[in-house]
Amino acid sequence: MAGTGGCILALDQGTTSSRALVFDGSGAELAAAQREISQIYPRPGWVEHDPEEIWDSQLAVARQALAKAGLAAADVAAIGITNQRETTLVWDKASGRPIANAIVWQDRRTAEDCERLRRRGLEPLFRERTGLLLDPYFSGTKLAWLLDHIHGARSAATAGRLAFGTVDSWLIWQLTGGACHLTDATNASRTLLYGLDAGGWDEELLAALDVPREVLPEVRSSSEVYGETSPAHFGGAIPIAGAAGDQQAALFGQACLSPGMVKNTYGTGAFLLMNTGRRPIRSAHQLLASPAWRLPGGTDYALEGSVFVAGAAVQWLRDGLGLIASAAEVEALARSVPDSGGLVLVPAFTGLGAPHWDPYARGALLGITRGTTAAHVARAALEGIAFQVADVLAAMAADSGVAPAELRVDGGAAGNDLLLQLQADLAGVPVARPAVRETTAFGAACLAGLAVGVFPDLAAVTAAWRLDRRFDPALDPARAADLRARWARAVERAKGWEERT
Repeated sequence: MAGTGGCILALDQGTTSSRALVFDGSGAELAAAQREISQIYPRPGWVEHDPEEIWDSQLAVARQALAKAGLAAADVAAIGITNQRETTLVWDKASGRPIANAIVWQDRRTAEDCERLRRRGLEPLFRERTGLLLDPYFSGTKLAWLLDHIHGARSAATAGRLAFGTVDSWLIWQLTGGACHLTDATNASRTLLYGLDAGGWDEELLAALDVPREVLPEVRSSSEVYGETSPAHFGGAIPIAGAAGDQQAALFGQACLSPGMVKNTYGTGAFLLMNTGRRPIRSAHQLLASPAWRLPGGTDYALEGSVFVAGAAVQWLRDGLGLIASAAEVEALARSVPDSGGLVLVPAFTGLGAPHWDPYARGALLGITRGTTAAHVARAALEGIAFQVADVLAAMAADSGVAPAELRVDGGAAGNDLLLQLQADLAGVPVARPAVRETTAFGAACLAGLAVGVFPDLAAVTAAWRLDRRFDPALDPARAADLRARWARAVERAKGWEERT
């Protein structure tokens, strides 16, 4: 019988790698495996992935993690999936082959398409129906671009021969041998095609983007049994029982289960989510409203602010400037100076996300003097990450009327103590780092585990969260306000740099 064991396999397909982790019924990690995936940059501002590489790498690391844990398919109660969200794929239903590379969430090729929709007066419609902004970040304009630019795609889609999906849909299709074409509410809500209040695909939005209904997956909850894997993949069938976009999964894994709780994931970008309970909040500060998760008992919602460049700024110091040999070296270099020496780095390499939403902004390094050193640049990079997060936290407090009591953090850069202290100082909010930092994968495991009874209830998720270290604000608030004001001036200079065509 499929899935009779008590372990959960979490598949975490991210922007730079595919990962798989195995958790037992107590939430302890038993094994993990990871494989990087290629980043494809066909033109400036364009970012793509090979869909076949996404699938091959994810299957390989899933098998590797199970082998490390010494588990067979029968030992696994369920699979939970979490994924980079807005990345857009289209494939042929008959062959299962993609019609083009995946367009990654960072890709800005549809900026002008969004401008045309604004000129048609459609932005208020999209904001009200979806809780999102008209921005190339989201899947809908990417999907429309593929249908318009790949030969024969639009007619094939209208005829029902093509399938669209975000990465979760692509993996579920592949895992089930094409038996399931579905997504969950969190991923669906990031497409510009999903009605937030109605909880499903919106015909008026489909018409505005000229997307045929036939190409869309079925929208399901974030925690239920969707189907089973083809036995050939793991030597036996395993139920697929949970799916959520990576940031919602991290919110769940951080046990931010009550309204007002906030988490931030420091990954390639930085992604803040605030639990707003059973009601979506339409932001007055250009934040996003999305389902936090949909469970059998109903939907909880979240406010979100997306910062496009966080860890990628440290990667730029390493790969672009050669200031460090590895990302881990940035903390020691930045600590070698007491401050940034007046330097401000606005890492708007692919535009600015929340709360600014300017796809034409570009990176700016301001305040350079003859005394500026590599250490000042490194510290300014860390401050640039923290400033962006502080801006989003302030917007969340204004929208919700709730000042967060703490910020729970995860992601690769959450291991950087200096960054987290800077974050606490510049935002004026305590920062809490959990003992288990694999919160995205753990959240996916919990959602799947809830569906099959491995995790009995939400209280078990809360009980699994444990504190590693807390960073309290130590900077004089007046000094923090001065630094925030200087940051704001720098942001204004970075905005609108790229000329519109």
